[in-house]
Amino acid sequence: MAVKKYNPITPGTRFRIGNSYAEITTDRPERSLVVGLKKSGGRNSAGSMTMRQIGGGHKRSYRIIDFKRDKENIPAKVKSIEYDPNRSAFIALLSYADGEKRYIIAPNTLKVGDVVESGKGVVPNVGNAMYLSEIPLGSFIHAIEMTPGRGAAIARSAGTNGQLMGREGKYAVVKMPSSEVRRILLTCKATMGATSNSDHALEVKGKAGKTRHAGKRPRVRGVAMNPVDHPMGGGEGRASGGHPRSRTGIMAKGQKTRSRTKHSNRLIISRRKSSNK
Repeated sequence: MAVKKYNPITPGTRFRIGNSYAEITTDRPERSLVVGLKKSGGRNSAGSMTMRQIGGGHKRSYRIIDFKRDKENIPAKVKSIEYDPNRSAFIALLSYADGEKRYIIAPNTLKVGDVVESGKGVVPNVGNAMYLSEIPLGSFIHAIEMTPGRGAAIARSAGTNGQLMGREGKYAVVKMPSSEVRRILLTCKATMGATSNSDHALEVKGKAGKTRHAGKRPRVRGVAMNPVDHPMGGGEGRASGGHPRSRTGIMAKGQKTRSRTKHSNRLIISRRKSSNK
């Protein structure tokens, strides 16, 4: 894919860098796979705000995505590559040989007319969903299951992928997009290739309104609040706020929040590499 720079005809387009959507083949979703999507505005059933900075945003419809890829050993032809407002990656519409249609996360380089398949004994081509026990070592994968049959949970956003590093007994050793290396059961599925829209991170919104269109409201810095509102609030003048921490007092900048007794700790071989040097 590619990005495009806008001419500065307004203040909002002066620095804007957007998606060219060159891979998109249609702007009309499959009606049988679209359902309504309700907005909460960050409120619970009693009307109380339980999540801050949520509200507004453009109206959306939800596209039902097949994360399980449980229609096995039936070839499906890619009918279209589409934009999905609910995720950063593009989606692909599959039409199976028996007439059923399903959406999947579109892998990079997947084109209209390609044939994909899932299940045992499948050729390791881009877009095919395979069991980790059959994927060639060193392959790049996405839409990775963590629990067999539960559906893809890892590497679903734009431009992400994991890598199958090896096998140990009943486990596969997978390098995650975060650089964490962990064990996953060989009976879990993953899709070959990396996810589409890899240049998503290069986009520049250009104006605050683009964030409001996504349903995100402004966030006030803790140091700008009063002591009653935030642990970092108050002070004379422009005080730094002391130790960086969240509104509820959880320390930032390195405090570990993962439980030491979490069951899946034994499956992690090496933790993710920190970007803080």
